[in-house]
Amino acid sequence: MSERFLVVPVAHAGESAFGDAPDGDSVFDAGAGEERRGSVPILRYSREPNKYGDGNPRESRPFINNTDDDKGTLYDGKNMALFEEEMDSNPMVSSLLSKLANYTNLMQGVREHEEADEDEGAKKQTVKSPQMGTFIGVYLPCLQNILGVILFLRMTWIVGTAGILESFIIVSMCCSCTMLTAISMSAIATNGVVPAGGSYYMISRSLGPEFGGAVGLCFYLGTTFAGAMYILGTIEILLTYMVPSAAIFKAEEKAQEADALLNNMRVYGTCCLTLMSLVVFVGVKYVNKLALVFLACVVLSILAIYAGVIKTIFEPPVFPVCLLGNRTLQNHGFDKCMKTEIIDNVTVTTKLWSLFCKGPELNASCNEYFSLNNVTEIQGIPGLTSGVISENMWGSYGPAGMLVEKAVPSVPASDASQDKHLPYVLNDITAFFTLLVGIYFPSVTGIMAGSNRSGDLRDAQRSIPIGTILAIATTTIIYLSCVVLFGACIEGVLLRDKFGDSVKGNLVIGTLSWPSPWVIVIGSFFSCCGAGLQSLTGAPRLLQAIARDGIVPFLEVFGHGKANGEPTWALLLTAVICESGILIASLDAVAPILSMFFLMCYLFVNLACALQTLLRTPNWRPRFKYYHWALSFLGMSLCLALMFISSWYYALVAMLIAGCIYKYIEYRGAEKEWGDGIRGLSLNAARYALIRLEEAPPHTKNWRPQLLVLLNLDSELSVKHPRLLSFTTQLKAGKGLTIVGSVLEGTFLSRDADAKRAEQSIKSAMAAEKTKGFCHVVVSSNLRDGFSHLIQSAGLGGMKHNSVLMAWPANWRQSNDPQSWRNFIETVQETTAAHQALLVAKNVDSFPHQERLGEGTIDVWWIVHDGGLLMLLPFLLQQHKVWRKCKMRIFTVAQLDDNSIQMKKDLQMFLYHLRLNAEVEVVEMHDSDISAFTYEKTLVMEQRSQMLKQMQLSRTEREREAQLIYDRNTASHAALNDKTDATPERVHMTWTKDKFCTERNRNREPSANMAVRDLFSMKPNQSNVRCMHTAIKLNEVVVNKSQGAHLVLLNMPGPPKNRGGDENYMEFLEVLMEGLNRVLLVRGGGREVITIYS
Repeated sequence: MSERFLVVPVAHAGESAFGDAPDGDSVFDAGAGEERRGSVPILRYSREPNKYGDGNPRESRPFINNTDDDKGTLYDGKNMALFEEEMDSNPMVSSLLSKLANYTNLMQGVREHEEADEDEGAKKQTVKSPQMGTFIGVYLPCLQNILGVILFLRMTWIVGTAGILESFIIVSMCCSCTMLTAISMSAIATNGVVPAGGSYYMISRSLGPEFGGAVGLCFYLGTTFAGAMYILGTIEILLTYMVPSAAIFKAEEKAQEADALLNNMRVYGTCCLTLMSLVVFVGVKYVNKLALVFLACVVLSILAIYAGVIKTIFEPPVFPVCLLGNRTLQNHGFDKCMKTEIIDNVTVTTKLWSLFCKGPELNASCNEYFSLNNVTEIQGIPGLTSGVISENMWGSYGPAGMLVEKAVPSVPASDASQDKHLPYVLNDITAFFTLLVGIYFPSVTGIMAGSNRSGDLRDAQRSIPIGTILAIATTTIIYLSCVVLFGACIEGVLLRDKFGDSVKGNLVIGTLSWPSPWVIVIGSFFSCCGAGLQSLTGAPRLLQAIARDGIVPFLEVFGHGKANGEPTWALLLTAVICESGILIASLDAVAPILSMFFLMCYLFVNLACALQTLLRTPNWRPRFKYYHWALSFLGMSLCLALMFISSWYYALVAMLIAGCIYKYIEYRGAEKEWGDGIRGLSLNAARYALIRLEEAPPHTKNWRPQLLVLLNLDSELSVKHPRLLSFTTQLKAGKGLTIVGSVLEGTFLSRDADAKRAEQSIKSAMAAEKTKGFCHVVVSSNLRDGFSHLIQSAGLGGMKHNSVLMAWPANWRQSNDPQSWRNFIETVQETTAAHQALLVAKNVDSFPHQERLGEGTIDVWWIVHDGGLLMLLPFLLQQHKVWRKCKMRIFTVAQLDDNSIQMKKDLQMFLYHLRLNAEVEVVEMHDSDISAFTYEKTLVMEQRSQMLKQMQLSRTEREREAQLIYDRNTASHAALNDKTDATPERVHMTWTKDKFCTERNRNREPSANMAVRDLFSMKPNQSNVRCMHTAIKLNEVVVNKSQGAHLVLLNMPGPPKNRGGDENYMEFLEVLMEGLNRVLLVRGGGREVITIYS
């Protein structure tokens, strides 16, 4: 017989769950019919044979009462019944693996799906997303962005200005920086799924939302301005090399050429930006299709360069450069590089003559330098074997307006004031090494192009490392080879001619290419177009990812987009920012700005990888294994060095912007917990500090009150005395340790939800009172044990509390349960045993909240010395704005045989050495006779205590007698059950209710009468009389001197050694504080907390 569990429904009222219904209606398993509407199925054990023959019943639902058909695969059969109740939170492994197998990386980006606003409740519609591989998705975008504007427009000028050696250093530094960053990025990208906004996602999840948002927004700005730079490069190629006649603004004089060029670039750049934005708006698939065309042109251009270099060995191209003396001439207004020529045996002047002389006549007045020096023509491309590489090995820096000269002899002129108006080739900007680093670095910043579009990749974890590293390796080889080949093939004066004016306005790098310069011109044009489109594609998605994370509230509107997921609003903002970069209109001015933003992003990528590697977080398991923390630190150091090498003031500005964004996100942003590395670093630093703290106790100079605040909660789990938290804030001012604890009665299993609610309530109160610290709620069988556990175990290692702050139990006299004040006294005793200081606040609800107190006093009554805490507390309070205007007064008590004058001098000197400003007063309390009032008050106190004991005793007797009846009844039943053979008999109760009452009254009457007689004939204990006398006399003095003080601090007397005098101790304290508004009882922890030494 196989054993089975069958599911049966619980019938409605009046129906039988088991016998009245036919089998088909009562048994629910795989073959049974539908359950009755409204019935709740339960399990019934059955030993019937299994009708299905397999020995394992198949149930169609994972849970007993589950009606969701889609969960049928989670739980099958009875094998997992032990885990059935946890299925909601802990699904079966098979279900989890099934979900993971169906996972697709359709997070954000250009996935084409409908994502409507959740508030409107619209239904999401999923459409197939473009999925790209390594080559198209990562390698090509990176290659396009890296091989962009700088290679074609500025590389030759950098090589000519810096020389081959320094250019090689620049390229090596920048490419090493990006390669190290790519290695770190690969490790992070393969440590989990990377959705859209790849670089931002990697940084934010590794370093936290503050760093991620700050660096992410900086990287977004850098990518956006990169789009502006590529567009400016496109327009520069168009107007300078392709269609110069298309310029709208034309310069009438040479001095106006720069302004005219900038205005033309602003107009055409705006038009180009509009066109590109429309292309991106239409869809990313068109960008991808255009990208292949653009990249083909780029590859052809690079091949044309290498082909041209090889051709220079056999047949260098003819691009003559005209020199006047050693000065390079702009070859625009003349066709022959000579002053005069002979035509029909007649010497005539050329067009070059008219540029330097006042007329075409041979005797016309000419420029002095023109007259003194001859015109020579040299080849701009002498060839690979010409030996020009030795001349171009070293740099030639100079200020703006410096003439581009060749190292040949010439006759200088006396007046050089008119040189800038003559057709010489000049430096348009001041050139120096660090500037060239800043201008060149944007050419290697395309390494994030693939990770920015990670939402479109089929397998981002595989594609991003392979594609990015291959792209960097490819472009590094191209850049380094170009540096050497340009320096070996091209004349130095032509290399330093930024716009190719000496070769009739040809693109300098185009003069080297084969078969035609137009191959390079067209290739560079499409290269810049493609890189601009890639930037305008990636930047809006980066902003969209930041906006959807919700860490920057004012950016949330940019998280929305079109129905297919395109970030429309983010694209609009990107276009506006990009337009501001176009209005700058100077490629050389925009490039260093980009360098700062990109370098900062790369710095934090390296930092994130190094941090995760060193911390050895359990979740740090990258598939990419070729990384090391030393490489990441090297990359980070290189990034930081390049930032300040390029431009120290731009670096500081970029850091300031990132810092402002960081603080804004920290202050206003949503709280996120992403398991970031900064949190892990904090944990490790905290662990290290805790271990160091535990090695030795703190020195007196470092002692400050580390508070454990004991709070009471009402029935609604709200804080009863929130002003206790206000006082904590004023006392601590955010320094040191603060633990706010409370106790709930019960068991943790039954009150775990209440404990969480209480913790949230306390945290809300702490936030309202601006109390910085930790919250700890304990569930215990009784309050006394709970508070004892807190006092013993709160804190960790060296970060444990040394002081306890609690409120005075104001209604202890009216309480029917003496346990309330006994809990208080036992708390006092336990803090004393634990050598912890104790602060007890009376009338804590009247303590100031946030309002500043006016001028007044904080009065300290220093009766006994217990470590100096009484003097330290007012000083700490005075540091807070609430108590800042209050002055400290210290009172001490002199006995009959004390010299009060000398005591005052000594105390003043002691305070002087303690560096405390306070008024000192010595109060004389002479021995006086105990008054009748004191005697009577002590007698009333003891009579009350005796009555409470008798009431407690009566309650105990009643409980004991009831237990006796129960025990006897239980014994009778036990004796009856032992008689197995006897017939059942009726049990006769020995004690009836009437008999019990009569017996109890008969036994109690003599003792009760005797107790009453003893109560009225008792005499007070002499020790209690003396204690009450001290409390009354001291209270009279304190009230007389300090009734108007803002706060009174008193030494708290120690608790009684024996348990018999607990209630008397409470009475003494009550009398001591009577008539005072705000009182803080202070009991030291048994160690010195203040010192006169430095």
